[in-house]
Amino acid sequence: MKVTVVGAGAVGASCAEYIAIKNFASEVVLVDIKEGFAEGKAMDLMQTASLNGFDTKITGATNDYSKTAGSDIAVITSGIPRKPGMTREELIGINAGIVKSVSTSLVEHSPNVILIVVSNPMDTMTYLTHKVTGLAKNRIIGMGGALDSARFKYRLAEALEAPISDVDGMVIGGHSDKGMVPLTRLATRNSVPASEFLSEERLDQVLQDTKVGGATLTGLLGTSAWYAPGAAVSSIVHAIACDQKKIFPCSVLLDGEYGLFDLCIGVPVVLGRNGIEKIVEINLTDAEKAAMQDSAEAVKATNALI
Repeated sequence: MKVTVVGAGAVGASCAEYIAIKNFASEVVLVDIKEGFAEGKAMDLMQTASLNGFDTKITGATNDYSKTAGSDIAVITSGIPRKPGMTREELIGINAGIVKSVSTSLVEHSPNVILIVVSNPMDTMTYLTHKVTGLAKNRIIGMGGALDSARFKYRLAEALEAPISDVDGMVIGGHSDKGMVPLTRLATRNSVPASEFLSEERLDQVLQDTKVGGATLTGLLGTSAWYAPGAAVSSIVHAIACDQKKIFPCSVLLDGEYGLFDLCIGVPVVLGRNGIEKIVEINLTDAEKAAMQDSAEAVKATNALI
């Protein structure tokens, strides 16, 4: 199992670290455009192998995609991160060119690769990857929903004053501050609806805090977050590599599912060795359907900019 991570910045390096620690991949290749940067990150990570007990080989390459040949899975994190006050959509001009170049280079050297897109605006970059590469729809996955759902569960556990392992919840829709659709109605604490413990007002506060989760961190850190994004990506890679058949909300190309066509947006999917094994259609309320439709329109408007 060979995994490539393009972009050796904070998110890419965190992703590579988590994949290595889980010890399911034989090799992780880090690629970056900055001379020596990926090689340095790879060496630093390899020097933790004896301390963290993993045997995954991590190598680095400066803009040399021949080193990625034969990758089973590739993660695209490259692009400029957000600064305080920026929306994900404002990154589109620079990041579109980067994602286009990276995705075509990856497929050229690994024609059977499954691509996971992290670069923002993530839904539009996932859609662009489909248009540029022409890969089957099961082989291109946008990461956003897995991260947004982790942030949702963090806020739920905080509100419930419960351990995070007791909490479950999902966020669908676009990976943007306005487009996320946290499904508070379906959130649970050990199978008991969260609404049994929390008022409607408190649940709505959880929803609002979740939607601005990335912007909150950008304001605190001065740049985009990296630990949770890296962990979210590694969980998706793990599910695919080990054929786990786990359900994650991911940005995928829709062709009529949820009444939506020709766009990538977050919906629950089963992930396994073929990438997207199945798109799961859940019954939404009228309010949830309306929020999903609004989110889809916003994603289409961003798509139009490319």
